[in-house]
Amino acid sequence: MDVVNQLVATGQFTIIKQPLGFMKILQWIFAIFAFSTCGSYSGMFKMSVECKNRSESDLSIEVEFEYPFRLHQVYFDAPTCKGESPERLFLIGDYSSSAEFFVTVGVFSFLYSMAALSVYVFILEKYREGCKGAQIDFVVTSVFTFFWLVASSAWAKGLSDVKAATDPDKVLLLIEACDEPENRCREVHDPVVSGLNTSVAFGFLNLILWGGNLWFVFKETGWMAAFGGTYAPSQEKAPAPESFGQEGYGQEGYAQQGDAYAGTQGGYQPDYGQGGYTEGGGDYQQGGYEQQPTSFANQM
Repeated sequence: MDVVNQLVATGQFTIIKQPLGFMKILQWIFAIFAFSTCGSYSGMFKMSVECKNRSESDLSIEVEFEYPFRLHQVYFDAPTCKGESPERLFLIGDYSSSAEFFVTVGVFSFLYSMAALSVYVFILEKYREGCKGAQIDFVVTSVFTFFWLVASSAWAKGLSDVKAATDPDKVLLLIEACDEPENRCREVHDPVVSGLNTSVAFGFLNLILWGGNLWFVFKETGWMAAFGGTYAPSQEKAPAPESFGQEGYGQEGYAQQGDAYAGTQGGYQPDYGQGGYTEGGGDYQQGGYEQQPTSFANQM
């Protein structure tokens, strides 16, 4: 119990509120729905064969099938309406490959989502250190996105074939007694496949979730800086234009272009106090020479 409390205390559960962690929770939940609705399915349909001789009729022929949908192993007994013992017939098709692949992808997606969420919560610093963890996460997420595309598409086609193979109207065509016009064959109960339809829907929802999560994982990889051109190249001082170095332009006393321009010219600062030149109070001193202004008196 102390170990659990310590893990809870050190966990960074705020990541769950962020898209990176929240998407993993959705993937975890939807993966459960996907493989459980398919892997736990079992269905049944009923038919009736009414022979001309009522004593040979069978008005309740039940045919049960389930995951992984190896229908060629599912059989039932149907009357021949010829005074003979019932004949054993098998359904047509083996759709286990697409169903099992779909369930396998769902189970592994569930496990990986749970593992990745644990890494986000408890060792997020190591996950982001050097971006190695995020890059591995991005590659695995891309693989699962592709697998969900293939698995969902394959299972959607497989489910369509399962529906066709378990359609009572088509199964009645396998019964030889139904070819005789004096015998009456009909379906009594269709199989309920709403759960299988739901599994296909959850499969494509998982595809959308894993594909959308690629963007949030990609932002953690550090590759965005390289693709966006935000890396800093080596710093080199650009040469000054020739016009700025021409004789007479940068001479003392003339290059008074402001502090901003002066700071960019290699630290050059103009000296406004050259040669002891000062101005003040109407007296002018230059190089030790003192000049008094000439006063003019206007005499009337």
